[in-house]
Amino acid sequence: MRTGINLLLWTDQPTREQYLPLYERLAGMGYDGLELPIFGGEPERFRRLGARLADLGLARTATAVCPAEADPIHPDVAVRRASLAHLQRAIDCAEAAGAELLGGPLYAAIGKFSGKPPTDHEWEASVDVMQAAADYAARAGVTLVFEFLNRFEIYLLNDTAQTARYARCVARANVGVHYDTFHAHIEEKSQAAAIRTVAPVLAHVHISENDRSTPGRGQVRWSETFSALRRVGYDGWLTIEAFGAALPSLAAATKIWRRLFSDEEVLAREGLAFTRRAWAEAATR
Repeated sequence: MRTGINLLLWTDQPTREQYLPLYERLAGMGYDGLELPIFGGEPERFRRLGARLADLGLARTATAVCPAEADPIHPDVAVRRASLAHLQRAIDCAEAAGAELLGGPLYAAIGKFSGKPPTDHEWEASVDVMQAAADYAARAGVTLVFEFLNRFEIYLLNDTAQTARYARCVARANVGVHYDTFHAHIEEKSQAAAIRTVAPVLAHVHISENDRSTPGRGQVRWSETFSALRRVGYDGWLTIEAFGAALPSLAAATKIWRRLFSDEEVLAREGLAFTRRAWAEAATR
C-alpha cells in the first residue's frame, strides 16, 4: 500500500513553480506520491515537474476530466473525436510526468446532464472512445482507471457494479476501476459489498470524506471500507482527495462554496496519519 494526496486541494495547475516548496513539505510529511490534476498544460512542463518530484522521492499518479466540448458520449462524432484528442493529450502529460496511472471520470463530460438515464448509444460511444484511449495509453505505459461519480456530478457511471461492467466492456489490459469513498458513501448501500463487487478490476482508491474535508472527521464507514479493501487483497494507492475553495474547473461538479477545514496542510498531515492508522487497524480485524 502507498499513500498519496491529490493536488486539487491546492490547485488545478500543478506545474507552476510556486508549488514546489509545498511538494517538498508533502514529501517531508511522509507521502509516497502526489496525484497531479491534468486539466491542460504542456507535456514538457509535466516532464520537468515529474523530474523534480522524483528527486524528492515522490511517485506520481494523475487525474483528468472531460469538458462538455470534449464529451465521449456526445451524439456528434466530431465531439467524440475531440474527446479522444483531449484524453491523448492528458495521457501525454501523464507519461511525461512519470505517472503510472490516469484516473477520473474519463468516460463522459463532468457536470453535464441530458435529463434522462444514459442510453445504450452513449454507453457504446464512450466504450469506443475509451478503447482507443486505452490503446494509446498502453503505448505510453499508462493505466486508465475509471472513477464512478455520484448522480449529482455525472450520469453514465454512478456505482461500482456499473463501472466494473464498463471496464470489462472496454476490455483492455491497462484499464481498471477507480473507487472513491465520497461517491460510494452516496451511492452504495454497503461499502464492503461494493468493494467485493469491484475487486477483480479495482486499480485505484481515493480516500475522501463525506463532506470532502479531513478524512476520519465525517460519516464515511471507514472501518468497513479499510477492512473490505484488506480482505480483497488490495495493495495499491490510498490517495487522499479533498477540496478547498471551489476551483473554476470543477465548480459545476463539486459545488463547494465554503471553507470545510482550517488549513490545507493540517488536513494533509492529519489525513495521512488517519489513513495509515486505519489501514493498520484493519489488519487486526
